[in-house]
Amino acid sequence: MIGSSHCKLRFFNSGLHTTMTNNFFRFKQFTVLQEHASFKVTTDSVLLGAWASIEDAANLLDIGTGTGLLALMAAQRSEARIVAIEPDRNSFMQAGINITASPWHERIALLNTSIQNYKPDGNLLFDAIITNPPYFVDSLLNPDEDKARTRHTVTMHYAELLEATGRLLSAEGILHLVLPVLEAGRFVELARGYDLFVLKRMFIKPTPGVPPSRALMSLQRGIPEKIEESEMVIEKGGRHLYSDEYVSLTKEFYLKF
Repeated sequence: MIGSSHCKLRFFNSGLHTTMTNNFFRFKQFTVLQEHASFKVTTDSVLLGAWASIEDAANLLDIGTGTGLLALMAAQRSEARIVAIEPDRNSFMQAGINITASPWHERIALLNTSIQNYKPDGNLLFDAIITNPPYFVDSLLNPDEDKARTRHTVTMHYAELLEATGRLLSAEGILHLVLPVLEAGRFVELARGYDLFVLKRMFIKPTPGVPPSRALMSLQRGIPEKIEESEMVIEKGGRHLYSDEYVSLTKEFYLKF
């Protein structure tokens, strides 16, 4: 189901292969076309979509859906009604094609809007919010304007994300996101001012001998009695030699597992 900024979308199934190309990525239950999206399929998003505890959510919001990947992963893992918002027009159109072709299109409403302008119908609140937000706060902008808007805090600062979370999250709801480790620390510090605290966190290491590069995080209102923390290595000893933990987490999605 495609929401605001209505447009007719068609999906042409041309016998897509099972490997990634520049234009698509095929998962076990859905395919993501990505030729026109500013932000392509990434390991970050796949990890977040597989890790976040969203199984019991009745209403879920995907902020900055891009290709629609996180919304589709959430639909596969839950029975939630999902709202996916995307301000970039090209990415919105791409997500629309992917969602329309999926088995869960009737449960996903896609809107061409920013989080700053999003106002849900009937004062709807969400049990879960999921996002792979912009980062690289202090770095130089990418000369590609679309990519710059996607990966830098140009169109959505952390404070705006936190303000939106406070406005849209239900009392017991949880915000799920992924950030580089340094940015994750900055985000957690800022979130405390919005009464949001880490409930669960997993640090991701590409290989055993390097520091963590990403943090998967779940935050909710109020200081939790206990923070669940863990660490996972993606490749355990060589190129494409994946850890058992990584395979277990992503096997419901990746064809290679």
